[in-house]
Amino acid sequence: MAIDQVNVEIVAREVIRPSSPTLNHLRKFNLSLLDQLAPVSYEPLVLLYSNFQQQLAGTHESQRLKRSLSETLTRFYPLAGRIKDGASIECNDLGAVFVESRVSCLLSKFLEKPDAEAIRKFIPVETESPEALTGSLVLVQANFFACGGLAIGVCISHKAADPVTFSTFIKAWAAAAFRSVDDSTVLPLFNASSLFPPQNLPLTRPAAVELMNDKCVTKRLVFDASKIAALQAKAVSESVTCPTRVEAVTALIWKCAMNASRSNSEHLRYSILSQSVNLRERMVPPLPENTIGNLVGYFASCATECEIELQSLVGQLRKGLLDFGENYVEKLGEDKAFMAVRESFQEAGSMLQEGNVDFYASTDFCRFPFYGIDFGWGKPTWVTIPTGANKNVTTIMDTRDGEGVEAWVTLTEEDMAFFERDRELLAAASLDPSALDLIRPMSSL
Repeated sequence: MAIDQVNVEIVAREVIRPSSPTLNHLRKFNLSLLDQLAPVSYEPLVLLYSNFQQQLAGTHESQRLKRSLSETLTRFYPLAGRIKDGASIECNDLGAVFVESRVSCLLSKFLEKPDAEAIRKFIPVETESPEALTGSLVLVQANFFACGGLAIGVCISHKAADPVTFSTFIKAWAAAAFRSVDDSTVLPLFNASSLFPPQNLPLTRPAAVELMNDKCVTKRLVFDASKIAALQAKAVSESVTCPTRVEAVTALIWKCAMNASRSNSEHLRYSILSQSVNLRERMVPPLPENTIGNLVGYFASCATECEIELQSLVGQLRKGLLDFGENYVEKLGEDKAFMAVRESFQEAGSMLQEGNVDFYASTDFCRFPFYGIDFGWGKPTWVTIPTGANKNVTTIMDTRDGEGVEAWVTLTEEDMAFFERDRELLAAASLDPSALDLIRPMSSL
């Protein structure tokens, strides 16, 4: 649905504070080195519920969201504070922002043709806002659709949370709303700064690794299980005998984006793809998943004009991950975290400064349990991650059935004009399909 057909009216805005005050000895929370180096931006998520009844909107169920958010902020107390000096959070219980809105259209109509720009209306702050460093660390927008339906948009500052922390927080909030918090509920662990002590660094990360803004277009791709299996089979090589579905999909998108860029350039361009990886499971010993903060690393894969085939690109993706494990993670285990992180940023900066290089970034949200988030009125009908304005960025996540992959791809207008017509891409994926095709029919839509 086009952005001008989705009218979102803000009807209320308030601050939700923790249900219990933070104890004095917990008032200062040290950021880790990786928190310091995280981008100044918000991580967004939108969960859409078709089985939410409109007659409850703004009354009991709205209060349930606020009450449970307040209770959750008590347990995740740093997220109710404010970043003070680039190295710590002042846990002053200033709270999270909670916005309520009314959406003029029907949820079913919106799901027929989801639009990237329209989706951004469901979150309470721009993802690239500098408030991620100076303002509220958590913001929520509850969007009530006409004739039923609810979209919950959540933004959490990347300076305080990575995707795993985001998932842990959302699950805890839903459990509190559903009154399913008990002795088995996992509590957050706040020890990242002891593993990666903060350093005397600038408040923002080096400009060399910032993705440049341009006039961009975002498109949505959906790969079903059978097409992914075919891609995996096609990508098999001596070096990678069993490609993962994420590797196969990421490599194809990278390949088609490179082809588009080269179609618009007089010269062949070197290409770099950056991906993130969860450090918790790669540390020795591994860290619990409920360790809070930014525990994510980044590795780069490179491709020349001669390495454009799917097998080759999957091989480069796997090589980048293996090199990351051998070089970067080992240094982290040897108390050389600052040196390892600095080398990683210097390497990225030097690559970008070479010129004639296309830099891409891909974030993988597959296997995150977002489709299991139940606040008390059932699981989400559709989950999506709003994209920002940066070019050459891809975000992928599971489809509702857990078998397929959904990808949001942002490229320049010129590159997208070629990308969206790529025959190999269109043979493997559906371009901007209805989200209703991915879910079971529901009468309440």
